[in-house]
Amino acid sequence: MKRMFILLTGCCFALMTLAQTDTTGNKNESDTIRVGGMIIIKKGKTNGDEYEEITIHHRKNDYKPSNISTNWFIFDLGFANFKDETDYSKAQSSGFLGAGVGESQFDLRTGKSVNVNIWVFMQKLNLVKHVVNLKYGLGIETNNYRYEETRLTYQKNPTMITLVDSPTHTKNKLSTDYVTLPLMLNFNFTPRREEGFGLSVGMSAGYLYSSRQKFKGGSGDKYKSRGNFDLEPWKISYIAELQFGPVKFYGSYATKSMFDKGLDQTPYNVGIRFSNW
Repeated sequence: MKRMFILLTGCCFALMTLAQTDTTGNKNESDTIRVGGMIIIKKGKTNGDEYEEITIHHRKNDYKPSNISTNWFIFDLGFANFKDETDYSKAQSSGFLGAGVGESQFDLRTGKSVNVNIWVFMQKLNLVKHVVNLKYGLGIETNNYRYEETRLTYQKNPTMITLVDSPTHTKNKLSTDYVTLPLMLNFNFTPRREEGFGLSVGMSAGYLYSSRQKFKGGSGDKYKSRGNFDLEPWKISYIAELQFGPVKFYGSYATKSMFDKGLDQTPYNVGIRFSNW
């Protein structure tokens, strides 16, 4: 045991001696340490003069954006609502609304009216040094407006919105589906970062390809009525997107009512966007 202790002591002494070996003849002796995005260079003795110099360099981000990039299958999840500026007395006198149907009958269930978008693709085209870009794509936009009033019913040929005699439904919603093309001008404030900070603003054009009213009865049975309900076939909207690193938000506001006649209800959506950029 004593011999082992002497042997270990000798080894430690030899290592300490090597570590303190005079290196004055080496003019370029230095140690390099990398810490995150920094490079720290520590220089030692030169020509017998004692000095210590520490230089800190910031490593450049290796991310280099391409002039055109594609993002496939982007998913949006948010809330759907509308701004109601309907002249209800005029709508009732025209026969579009039945007896007892007024503004309160179109109240939506809080937090239950949702907007779901699936963008098949979006592309980003570099315009000015990757700071200003053009974004465009193609996808499906779906809105579900869930009414508090379960008796509200859309009749067809001609369209007329009435209240059924008895409250046989427990859930009631109007769904609209659009094929939509967004076009935005993107401002990327951190072009050398893969997940940076930016803003996009623009317009979108959507075509209504499906609309329906869905009910759920007290027994759990579901009913569906398909029709256009005098909805405006085209939806032109102002759109925007905010990016805070990996978190992205979106919003849209239509330029006019979603109904061609009878009601003046302008839809808008806000939510979270799940995408790579």
